[in-house]
Amino acid sequence: MTPLGPTGHVDGFARANLPPAAEWPDLLLDGFDYPEWLNAGYELCDALVAAGHGDRVALIGNGRARTYKELTDWSNRIAHALVEDYGVEPGHRILIRSQNNPAMVACWLAATKAGAVVVNTMPMLRAGELEGIVDKAEVKLALCDTRILDDLIACAKNSRYLKQVIGFDGTANHDAELDCAALSKPVRFDAVRTGRDDVALLGFTSGTTGEPKATMHFHRDLLIIADGYAREVLGVTPDDIFVGSPPLAFTFGLGGLAIFPLRFGAAAALLEQASPANMVELIERHRATISFTAPTAYRAMMAAMEEGADLSSLRLAVSAGETLPAPVFEEWCRRTGKPILDGIGSTEMLHIFITNRVDDCVPGATGRPVAGYEARIVDDAMQPVARGEIGRLAVRGPTGCRYLADSRQRAYVRDGWNLTGDSFVEDEDGRFHFAARSDDMIVSAGYNIAGPEVEAALLAHPQVRECAVIGAPDAARGQIVEAHVVLVEDAVGDALMTRLLQDHVKAVIAPYKYPRSIRFVAALPKTATGKIQRFRLREAAADREKN
Repeated sequence: MTPLGPTGHVDGFARANLPPAAEWPDLLLDGFDYPEWLNAGYELCDALVAAGHGDRVALIGNGRARTYKELTDWSNRIAHALVEDYGVEPGHRILIRSQNNPAMVACWLAATKAGAVVVNTMPMLRAGELEGIVDKAEVKLALCDTRILDDLIACAKNSRYLKQVIGFDGTANHDAELDCAALSKPVRFDAVRTGRDDVALLGFTSGTTGEPKATMHFHRDLLIIADGYAREVLGVTPDDIFVGSPPLAFTFGLGGLAIFPLRFGAAAALLEQASPANMVELIERHRATISFTAPTAYRAMMAAMEEGADLSSLRLAVSAGETLPAPVFEEWCRRTGKPILDGIGSTEMLHIFITNRVDDCVPGATGRPVAGYEARIVDDAMQPVARGEIGRLAVRGPTGCRYLADSRQRAYVRDGWNLTGDSFVEDEDGRFHFAARSDDMIVSAGYNIAGPEVEAALLAHPQVRECAVIGAPDAARGQIVEAHVVLVEDAVGDALMTRLLQDHVKAVIAPYKYPRSIRFVAALPKTATGKIQRFRLREAAADREKN
């Protein structure tokens, strides 16, 4: 571990709760050179105005567009209010609760400029879930869209840490407490002199059960993902307009809908309700060029194209959250004539670290490491496996896992490598192919079966709209392959359809991988980012077995 640089934090909580040096991943920082003193909030906002982008549109949302100059002035006023009215000091943790809107971005930038450590949270979290996050990060101040205050206020009543909940207006009215406090403040604010190695963001992992896990990201990390992936793979220019469904509370959304456009003087069009239909409408209205969403949403968008939707302005589609099935890849490319880039990232790594590229796309492959990252497939003893064999994905690069005061750090980082919890295969050409989450591999009668491969086969059938495959308990085989299938409209989920789909899978992939059980459902359980919650299907299967 390279010694940490100087800190601008007055409150030393974050640095004191970093993992021990011996538990850090190797960080490969060659080519990512930043000054010792660095404030990401300034770099993603004020610096663009200084570079002459002040009149360019930065954010679109809730009925209006805001230029870089307007965003800078707005966030600087909020930063003044945080420091002068609410006593924020560098290193304090500030929780932000909001849907995707420009006000949330302004609050995040303001808090970052003020030297705070930001904790962005999902609007659907309830008081008990928020309390776990507040306690873990010892949050004393929270900023919340006034439309969703109730759960945060309930959390504060029971919290030993959270003392202030300040409302802001997530619409365009600017009439909440924080807005009123900021209104009279100057539009110039001297961003706090934070160190490049100061923690700027705590990203809580989605789907966490038990004690929340908080990943710790430095000011330099927020710029690395833009100067690496976004520059190399997306080739972002000031003329780009980003649109997407992932919440800004997730690092995938924060990168794709805030950090990437703001780093390069581009624009982001934000949606509070990012359904595929709403995304299509936004793409058409603003002629968006880059989209971020999950494969299920891209399937819905292609269905909208059949009804006349115009997605011709998109030059790139980025798919993550779920592996991109080859049939979806092929259909998107055929219908649009544009690339769709699969990729894998994690909250621990901050963003995407393996991806396809515009000139290097293969159906069913996740791709190759982003510049600056290294990946390999290892066994349980951390020894590399042969190409073509399934193993555990290990990765290292300029970003890496640092859990806040958490013994689970030792499980995620081994021998300097980050173990993402995914099973992968590296082919003879050096491309990486997703097999399954390591805990999602199906072992049936001694055979290892990767659920996503079965899902891809099912999705190639014209009667299948969506599907999810799990291993269901079975007395004879240990597990059987069980498919949960959403059919297209007017298709009938009966015994004949079951046999048709089973025969189809046997014809597409090795017959032993076919789903012995098919359950037809109206919808699949999903997270807010569109990721299918297979654990819920496994829980239901386990309950059926018990009963």
